[in-house]
Formats: sequence, C-alpha cells, structure tokens
Amino acid sequence: MKIVSWNVNGIRAAFKKGLFDWVSQEAPDIFCLQETKAHPDQIAPDQLETLGYVPMWAICERKGYSGVATYSREKPKKFQEGLGVPEFDREGRVMTTWFSDFVLVNVYVPNGQPDHARVPFKMAFCDALLTHLEDLKKECPNVVTCGDYNIAHKPIDLKHPVDNKNTTGFLPVEREWLDKLFDHGYDDVFRSFEPGPDHYTWWTYRLGARERNIGWRIDYFFTSECMKSNVKSAAHQPEVMGSDHCPVTLELTF
Repeated sequence: MKIVSWNVNGIRAAFKKGLFDWVSQEAPDIFCLQETKAHPDQIAPDQLETLGYVPMWAICERKGYSGVATYSREKPKKFQEGLGVPEFDREGRVMTTWFSDFVLVNVYVPNGQPDHARVPFKMAFCDALLTHLEDLKKECPNVVTCGDYNIAHKPIDLKHPVDNKNTTGFLPVEREWLDKLFDHGYDDVFRSFEPGPDHYTWWTYRLGARERNIGWRIDYFFTSECMKSNVKSAAHQPEVMGSDHCPVTLELTF
C-alpha cells in the first residue's frame, strides 16, 4: 500500500499546476493533502473521484485558509473530521480514517507566526493531537499519522539551524513536543531509511531557496512502533513542483 502526503498550498492552484496528472501517474492507494484552502464545492466534484478515490474533507470555516483532505481508493470503515475540540476543528486541521489494518491521521499543524503569536495555540493543538493519537492506539495499535507538522525536529532538519533558533518551527518548545511524540512510541519513518543531511520538504519561494536546497524538513510520516515490520519504504519527492512543499511517501505491507 502506498500513501502520499503533500501540502499543496491551495488545491485549486494545485489542479492548475497538474495535480490531476500527478495523481494519475503516482497512483497512490491513499493520498493526504494539507492546506487545501478550499471547500469541496469550490472544485469540480469529479476531478479526483474519476480516478477511483473516495474524498474525505476537513474544512475550515474561513474560506481560503487551512483545510485537509484524504482521498482513498479503499472506502474506509469510518472517518472523523477534527479532534472534537471546537477551537481547533473550526480550522479544518485533522482527518482520521479507519482501515482494516491501521488508522490514518492526516494533520496540518498550525504555524506559530513570525511574532510567535500563535505558538501557544499551536502547542495546545499538538497536545490535543497527541491525546487523540493515544486514544486511537488503545483502539487499534497500528497508527499512522502524516502531514505538515510545521516543526523541524533536529538541526539536521533545516539548512540554517543556528540562524533559526528563535524562529517558530524550530523553537525548543516545538522540538520538545516531537520528542514527546517519540517518547510515546512513534517512529519518524523517513529517518529510518535516510539518516543523512540535506533532505527537506519545504522551501521558501524567496531567493531561489529551492534551487539552492535551502529548506526545512517539516512534513512527516510517523508510525506506531509496532508497525516497524510493516514499513517497506519512506521517501521525499523534491523534484515534484506545484507547491512550496514536496510530497512525502510511505509504503506499507500487511
């Protein structure tokens, strides 16, 4: 089973940049989009359904902002929008889907903002997310979560860690939360396959950052530890354009 996660920075813009063709060629079993910036009625309803996918959206009350969507070839046993916390759910940041072998949580973590004004909101969201993941694990031990977490974990995960030590996305409190996630029994799957530097998933549009590979690794797949034997591969696709993020992939076997 192949799962792809991608912050598309606006699904309507992504369609104009070739999202349909990319999905057709990539042919994932499941793909998770973040920052859709749209409601389902703002795109043609058959744009991806014609490829055989079941759409599940978590929408933001404010149009043109946030939002996630999960598309699956297999109809899930059930799905849930949000965390059950209104202040977070009104921004459309989480979609949970239950399949026969695992539970998948598609996430778009809030940005803390340059002035750190939303860092408290971000950390409260992250704590609520961890509670949600732990509750799911009690029900089904095989938990996969993916998406734009807006946190670079270690200095290796961004090009200029010293210059960004006071930048949201690399603050100690944010990085410590990822430590807490791992302490609760989740694996950073990509690092299991690629421990080396210069692997990023987001690049600013400014100053030719992508061409120079000056980026941050903030998009992830995390799996519960009991799934080690189910993980076949994990990778980034920095060659895929259309957003300031690149797709990340996970292959599982059951």
